[in-house]
Amino acid sequence: MTTRIETDSLGNVPVPATAYWGAHTARALENFTISGIPVSRHPHLVRALAMIKNAAAQANCELGILNPREATAIREACQEIQDGHHHEQFCVDVIQGGAGTSTNMNANEVIANLALEKLGHRRGEYQHLHPIDHVNRCQSTNDTYPTAIKLALNFATAELNRELGKLAESARNKGAEFADVVKMGRTQLQDAVPMTLGQEFNAFAATLEEDRCRLMESTALMLECSLGATAIGTGITAEPGYQQLVLRALSEVSGVAVFPAADLIEATSDVGVFMHMSGMLKRTAIKLSKISSDLRLLSSGPQNGFGEIILPPRQAGSSIMPGKVNPVIPETMNQIAFAVAGADTTVTMAADNGQLQLNAFEPVIAHVLLQSISWLEQGSRVLRLYCMEGIEANTGRLARQAAASVGLATALIPAIGYAGAAAVAKEALQDGSAILDIVTSRNLMDRDAAQLLLESAVLPVRTADMSGV
Repeated sequence: MTTRIETDSLGNVPVPATAYWGAHTARALENFTISGIPVSRHPHLVRALAMIKNAAAQANCELGILNPREATAIREACQEIQDGHHHEQFCVDVIQGGAGTSTNMNANEVIANLALEKLGHRRGEYQHLHPIDHVNRCQSTNDTYPTAIKLALNFATAELNRELGKLAESARNKGAEFADVVKMGRTQLQDAVPMTLGQEFNAFAATLEEDRCRLMESTALMLECSLGATAIGTGITAEPGYQQLVLRALSEVSGVAVFPAADLIEATSDVGVFMHMSGMLKRTAIKLSKISSDLRLLSSGPQNGFGEIILPPRQAGSSIMPGKVNPVIPETMNQIAFAVAGADTTVTMAADNGQLQLNAFEPVIAHVLLQSISWLEQGSRVLRLYCMEGIEANTGRLARQAAASVGLATALIPAIGYAGAAAVAKEALQDGSAILDIVTSRNLMDRDAAQLLLESAVLPVRTADMSGV
């Protein structure tokens, strides 16, 4: 392999001649052989880093720190990365020491070498345009890296929100389809009172819409930005006026209306916003897991379980039992939720151990949050396409269960009181008699009046339209 020799503060480093990254990245590749997951696995983070470097070059040009030719080359390189090119060059491991410095330097080196080529120079000829002196000018990993994480989380959460919206719409469609399918509701896995299958699916839609709102509220907290704070929030090496210019430029480049943090020292060390986002992701994950567990229960059997709904068969469920089909799609979502809940614990531990003026553990925070969002997005898509949209109601079984359920006795309470209804229910359970027959045989009610009450209990109750939530 042909190499070029680059030099950093520790000495000479051989770098592949074809690489756009440089010495610092080369050392990181040797030091951090941990997860095998490169930063490029999180394209939103790569794009966010390029946007920050783009905005910084614009601000530095306006301040006269970079000449227009240098700034243009840097910005063009950044734009290529923003457009999805060269992401494979962001190769450092997501798990790394140094509070994200290796990721920041990976970006600086790739952008510098792309810019050098645009200026007619070869990769590594940093005397013409340097990764730190030019691309990283007026910046520190302390402010660029957390800002990039916030931008990336904004982009990723927007995609998750759209997918959750599609899943909620699919559940609402099932609510409309099953609006007249009567069934028995359950509490503590025991028969409760009648409802419709449509109401059950409308409730799934409503809980998803609630979480969409909470997630978007969380992303609003990501708009507060420490860019311009440089090392530990002091603003050291940043030119006067830089912060205002770079934030304005970043808002333009990213389309995200960022604003400065009130206290840059606090903003540099505090990761509370990431804990908040993690908590919201866990909430969403657990909601999705609960829905998935309900679908597994409702489809259980198919002969000796609940058997109320039929999930689309996706693949054979056993290597030995013929005809067995498992609820593999809801099971997948359950496992995603387990991972997201574990990631929340990781974020909590990382936040707790960020001592003094900087949190050194933002790399693992960034990784697990972006992974959680990606998995939730993909899981929601799979749950919608391969499960929710194809669910069928087992109408015959549901009708038989509802007609025979002692839960109907609850409807008689206004006429015969709780004790009377309880006695009727107990007798029905003991000998299997119909509720209506027991009521009339005990002369508790006129048969027609009892019939009317029981019928009213199983009439579909319309649920408020949640489509505008």
